[in-house]
Amino acid sequence: MTANSKAYSNTFKKLQAQLRGLVGKAIEDYAMIAPGDRVMVCLSGGKDSYTLLDLLLSLQRSAPVSFELIAVNLDQKQPGFPADTLPDHARALGVPFHLIEQDTYSVVKRVIPEGKTMCGLCSRLRRGALYRFAHENGVTKVALGHHRDDIVETLFLNLFFAGRLKSMPPKLLSEDKRHVLIRPLAYVPESLIVRYAAAREFPIIPCTLCGSQPNMQRVAIKNMLMLWQQQFPGRVESIFSALRNVSTSHLADPAVFDFAQLDALREAGNFPAMDRMSELAVDIADF
Repeated sequence: MTANSKAYSNTFKKLQAQLRGLVGKAIEDYAMIAPGDRVMVCLSGGKDSYTLLDLLLSLQRSAPVSFELIAVNLDQKQPGFPADTLPDHARALGVPFHLIEQDTYSVVKRVIPEGKTMCGLCSRLRRGALYRFAHENGVTKVALGHHRDDIVETLFLNLFFAGRLKSMPPKLLSEDKRHVLIRPLAYVPESLIVRYAAAREFPIIPCTLCGSQPNMQRVAIKNMLMLWQQQFPGRVESIFSALRNVSTSHLADPAVFDFAQLDALREAGNFPAMDRMSELAVDIADF
């Protein structure tokens, strides 16, 4: 082994250890995986889902709890999609692989006008097919490859275009309460995934639906955040940290915080002790 290959090997090991640590922390913080779970990794052929499967396999070997992993791909009948790439990759890793076939590509192309964003409908159709498979095959957790940057981008998409303070949670119960979704890459910045995928030489399969829309609102948000990060390093980390430190009493949603109770609390005179630093925090927040 040459000096260069040794250095590369050490760099990769450090990167892998960093990613394992971030994924393990997210799994612990949000109780994502329990003993005996059957975890379905949604493998799309993109860098994120490849990395997710890789890291969960690595953690599975050393985790204090026993859980099962299966890889599932939804064949959306995209033209030119290589049929053998994902099965071969899963087989090489020794992971059970299942293929779901559903022509969502034609549906999206037929329903969504040219130039309009296809992601909403495409996502709903994909999610429905994956949920059905999960229900029929005893899956207890559905693992998605969304990373920290996806979560921050979604916050601004909802803020700017939907008027909602909402993002992608690391763990989510589906609306019908039959499925639990987990996002083990929630703490992982996209830049680390890019490096890891390149080092592992994953056989990336481009998406001809979402990946073919250069004018998507998400692309504009991603570019905005990249510019912010260049101008103010650490800003994206700070935004994500804010999502984990929410003060509902200092927002404005009466459905989330009972503002009506404040008068009763004042009249009751049950004032909690407040040190000078707490007073200063209130001063800064309120004025």
